[in-house]
Amino acid sequence: MKNFSTVGPRLARTARRTSRWTFNSRALLATLALAGSSLQAPVHAAPAACSFRADAPDQHKVVRGDTLWDIAGRFLDQPWCWPTVWGMNRDEIANPHWIYPGQIIWFDRAAGRLRLGQPVAVSTDDGSGLASVRLQPQARVLGVGKDAISSIPAHVIEPFLTQPLIIENEELTGAPRIVATPDNHVFIGKDDKAYVRGALNGATAFQAFRPGKPLKDPQTGQVIAYEAFYLGTLSLQAEAASGSDVHTFIVQHAKEEMGKGDQLRPLPPMPMQNFVPHAPAQPVAARVLAIYGGVSHAGQNQVVSINRGQLDGVDIGAVLQLYHTGKTVSDETAPKSWLGLRTQQVKLPDEKVGNLFIFRVFKHVSYGLIMQVSAPVEVGDYARSPE
Repeated sequence: MKNFSTVGPRLARTARRTSRWTFNSRALLATLALAGSSLQAPVHAAPAACSFRADAPDQHKVVRGDTLWDIAGRFLDQPWCWPTVWGMNRDEIANPHWIYPGQIIWFDRAAGRLRLGQPVAVSTDDGSGLASVRLQPQARVLGVGKDAISSIPAHVIEPFLTQPLIIENEELTGAPRIVATPDNHVFIGKDDKAYVRGALNGATAFQAFRPGKPLKDPQTGQVIAYEAFYLGTLSLQAEAASGSDVHTFIVQHAKEEMGKGDQLRPLPPMPMQNFVPHAPAQPVAARVLAIYGGVSHAGQNQVVSINRGQLDGVDIGAVLQLYHTGKTVSDETAPKSWLGLRTQQVKLPDEKVGNLFIFRVFKHVSYGLIMQVSAPVEVGDYARSPE
């Protein structure tokens, strides 16, 4: 498994980049000095939008309960700038390295970068007879990532990673469905049989769901997905015999009662949870489709869906900024018309209210967790690429 602290060739490349940065920064400082400019703060390698906090610590020891978002917020004004200050490329964002409790993240102020290492005892006797401990980069390679810190609170998003809470239009077409129950029971539960029609396509483990409210795109008015009620899981007991198209299933887990007409979809694999917060690779302009739970307003650590997905350039870990739509009001200060009427209408600026961390992506819809919200989020609010 890869790790942030893989050294060797990586450190050599970093050293060469740092050397080039140092040369270029000196030339820049000399030019600014000739122009009469004065710089009091160090120049960082990160872009202006990805600046470090004025109170950023020199280092942070990773502990259980930390999240990548929280750690990023200790060092950066914008946590989605995390890949920039690590020098990560798109492949590394898609296949992130692990960070584990006990490791040290330290701020290399000279290079404007974050580094990962372990505290190593190094003698730096300054004549006082005392040896101090200095931080050194070290490789740490582990085979599994089960103990790695998550990017956002795992317990909040876990149900949304595997349960079919949004069903896109194409998933409804031809989805297997329960057509009968033993003894014609209205509902069935754990360990009960269910008789199912539809193509299984080789799958043997399924989730049961019931389509709910249609989700309409606020811009086009078209239905692009449906909210779904997750009912439980079923496993195939016997495929349809010759001359029949009815399969026999057993209910393995029942969150809600299920019955005739409820539909099935293959059980998806558990996705990677160690997402890296980052800005989208291309501009994204989305709207909030729905707030999970059917409420009209949402706050921090609540889940919303947006009307953009994989086909629109949204990927897992992308961070969008949330805005309330500016209201249109009458300008009562405008000069009166010749009829004495005030007819001028003006639109107030959109107001930023928080950040949205995308953690699950479908073709046209995505789930996001609201982060650092300053006002309640509403259906129809904008979600845009960070400025």
